[in-house]
Amino acid sequence: MSFADERSQEIQESQELEQQQEKAKAARWYAVQVASGCEKRVKTNLEQRIRSFDVGDRIIQIEIPKTPTVKVRKDGSRQHGEEKVFPGYILVKMVMDDEAWQVVKNTPNVINFVGAEQKRRYGRGRGHVTPVPLSLTEVERIFKQAQEQEPVVKIDMEVGDKIVVLSGPFKDFQGEVIEVSPERSKLKALLSIFGRDTPVELEFNQIEKQS
Repeated sequence: MSFADERSQEIQESQELEQQQEKAKAARWYAVQVASGCEKRVKTNLEQRIRSFDVGDRIIQIEIPKTPTVKVRKDGSRQHGEEKVFPGYILVKMVMDDEAWQVVKNTPNVINFVGAEQKRRYGRGRGHVTPVPLSLTEVERIFKQAQEQEPVVKIDMEVGDKIVVLSGPFKDFQGEVIEVSPERSKLKALLSIFGRDTPVELEFNQIEKQS
């Protein structure tokens, strides 16, 4: 390859890179409604379709925003996991054009873009939905919430459940849950003390739910 050919190739690659950067700047985030429980499957399928249709310069990023969770089991142990911020939706950063729209819209288990619905002039049923990009404020709030939120504590316990105390001064006492505070990892239960129902605050790991 001659110097002139090499220079020409460098210029072409530089121009292509600039075009990709310009497209990336023009990309916006869109919310896409998907079938319940299929968020991860849709993301995987869409990533494959992006490669197959060669639209990676227009469909740039796919996210399923999640927040950390801590599930307290009946034995008091904790299981760390994640929970979707918006179940039934994925977020797609893309440059909206007809081809990119078709690639996303025709992905299995995709229902539709979130946007402004144009009602049908006649007949019944939904009209065409025009995708509306999320605002920068919305995008920042969503990702900030996913990144900075404290883990949500969940417990398989609710008001009215019967429990038995496993440790502490009230060990072996039985009672009924009257209040659950997941954020504090505590609950209140009515225990029969000296023949009277008395509200007592207990740690999650101090009690066991009775079947």
